[in-house]
Amino acid sequence: MRTIIVVNKPSRWPLQIPGVDIIAAKDYLMMADFGEYRGMSVFNMCRSYRYQSFGYYVSLLAEARGHRPSPSVSTILDMRSQATARAISWELESLIEKTLAPIKSDKFTLSVYFGKNMAQRYDRLCARIFNAFHAPFLQAQFVKGKKWALQSVGPIAGEDIPKTHIEFVLEAANAYFSKRRIRVARPKRTRYDLAILVNDQEPSPPSNEKALRKFVKAAERAEYSAEFISKEDYGRLIEFDALFIRETTAVNHHTFRFAKRAETEGLAVIDDSESILKCTNKVFLAELLEKRKIPAPKTVIVSKESDRSSVLKLNFPMILKRPDSSFSQGVVKVDSEEQLAEQFTILFKYSDLLLAQEFMPTDFDWRVGILDDQVLYACRYHMADGHWQIINHTAQGDDRYGNVESVPVHKAPKSVISVAARAARLIGHGFYGVDVKQVGKAAYVVEVNDNPSIDANVEDEILGDRLYDAVISSLTDRIKKIRGAEQL
Repeated sequence: MRTIIVVNKPSRWPLQIPGVDIIAAKDYLMMADFGEYRGMSVFNMCRSYRYQSFGYYVSLLAEARGHRPSPSVSTILDMRSQATARAISWELESLIEKTLAPIKSDKFTLSVYFGKNMAQRYDRLCARIFNAFHAPFLQAQFVKGKKWALQSVGPIAGEDIPKTHIEFVLEAANAYFSKRRIRVARPKRTRYDLAILVNDQEPSPPSNEKALRKFVKAAERAEYSAEFISKEDYGRLIEFDALFIRETTAVNHHTFRFAKRAETEGLAVIDDSESILKCTNKVFLAELLEKRKIPAPKTVIVSKESDRSSVLKLNFPMILKRPDSSFSQGVVKVDSEEQLAEQFTILFKYSDLLLAQEFMPTDFDWRVGILDDQVLYACRYHMADGHWQIINHTAQGDDRYGNVESVPVHKAPKSVISVAARAARLIGHGFYGVDVKQVGKAAYVVEVNDNPSIDANVEDEILGDRLYDAVISSLTDRIKKIRGAEQL
């Protein structure tokens, strides 16, 4: 794959990097021959990325040509966005505080050269900024109020690099491009590149290691090159054609930013950002199910400021949930008004809104897996021994799970499958796990989850490899749809 650096004036460019061509911006923009190189990496090092400048048009045209620009247009827009700077600052808060603690002034400028700085003590912070704003040379401005915060990020033009930095910058560039050449080498030609976002430190990930390996095998059968990535690889998304998130999602979290950025960059994405937004908000789900007359446990939304007595229209015991609860965390059962008051005090520390929900005791919950409006699997998730949930988060920290039974879809109760499919369609056409309680012949939707669990020898017990193939096939269809739309 050819790699080029595009600059305003090559004669003033201070670096020569083996294997990388230096191209004038006007030549890249005006010479149609560059459009013949599919998948070419374009490192845009123009002096400015402002709207309608050479730098702006280089990234814009690179995307139109099917090249991989750094920075991308969406990254350029992120550099201008105060909201993005605040979000990155919040995510890196502890690292920023720790790194900048020795600095006595209330302002600080950090130069980032391919994720590095001349002072090694800043390398971790530089790497995170480079991943968030994937541009070759960056200048990050920090200000100190009560705490240090990232104020803005912008490009550094090559000709503005101090002469005392040139030798270091050349070393950083050579190291980056050498590592990149090794990484992009492929043992054989593949159709697409797939990124699978995982978190090795997550205690209850949506897929176990064996299932993740099965996803990779399915990708290889479909002529993909699959790679596991982490939150550190945010800036690398432009290298891929599709993103598959296998880390528990949340809106105020890097998983949501990954989904949004991937969509902006034209990747096929599971889970899409809209599904994450809808599924992780239990308040939205409760209102949606009620509005569309989907059977669900009786639910009351209560706020920190409202009359909390409204929940007493439900009988005890009842369930209290935080709107962002997942994997049985942030969910409690209360048996009396005293316990209710106690849990209000605890839970309202974390959220201004809570959900109180009718308690429906059952031996198991149904989990129905749905992708692209098609029901793939059905499982009985049994309650953990002696507990009212499928996961018992013990005080000792050793989570205990109930048994899981896979059931052929055609043998699952029709009422369960039907109500699950109806609920999933209200969210979108993504990949969902719908939790349903069956009481007698009636079926009630408890919630619709994005990022559903797929563990080897559990959810795949009936379909086997066909379950993994279905997910990859869905990504392929999404890629083709995106590429088809781009060609219209």
